[in-house]
Amino acid sequence: MKLEIDVSLTYALGAERTVLLALQAAREQGQVVVEDQLDIDGAELSFMDGEWGMGQRCWARLSSEIMRLTYRATVGVSRQPERLDGLPAVPLHELPSEQVTFLRPSRFCQSDQFETFAEREFGQHSGGEKITAMMRWIAEKMAYDPVHSHSETTLLETFATRKGVCRDYAHLLCGLARASHIPARYVAAYGASVDPPDFHAVVQVWLDNQWHLVDPTGMCAADELVLIGVGRDAADVPFMETPDEARFLDQKVRVNIT
Repeated sequence: MKLEIDVSLTYALGAERTVLLALQAAREQGQVVVEDQLDIDGAELSFMDGEWGMGQRCWARLSSEIMRLTYRATVGVSRQPERLDGLPAVPLHELPSEQVTFLRPSRFCQSDQFETFAEREFGQHSGGEKITAMMRWIAEKMAYDPVHSHSETTLLETFATRKGVCRDYAHLLCGLARASHIPARYVAAYGASVDPPDFHAVVQVWLDNQWHLVDPTGMCAADELVLIGVGRDAADVPFMETPDEARFLDQKVRVNIT
């Protein structure tokens, strides 16, 4: 399957006129970047590897305060939707050091506050079946609602309101999985079935010594996703970071299956 990605951003920047971007499709197992192009009017660009070995980041220094950006990509996706049931959790003493990072609480994902709840609600399950049960619980209890979410919303707030957007769904699944001693990492992505169209957030869980991709919103199957980067939570992989305030002017994200 091929996905066509088309992004346009227009923002007014502060005095620094410097931006760190996480927009480009990752060269990652299960997806092949056929072609991509990032253009920013009047900008000097420098690229570096993304954290935890996935994707790229781009520093952009602009000559004017208005950033006009376009990013277009064609990506072939070969990963297939998979069933988690039957996949075993990895014993704690066998986890690699990198995966241990994704057991710990983080800025937006206070997983240590959910150990009692996770044991009570999902303790009868194990491994992939436990993640499936968590996904089912999220689908039943959560309502997709942009009004109740903002860039500083935490897992604790999402759990209390039972409302949010993709980042909140991802934080919720990461938190429940980590509270159950299953490593889980937050994934920035593009999704073909995201409604309304926007940047997307999904989750990878560590089962049977591999990362497995799931969308807790239920919007996208694994073969409808193009990965950008990974982190502990949304703080690690925002699509744009600036040293001072950036004012939104326009933003469009389109992802089509071809």
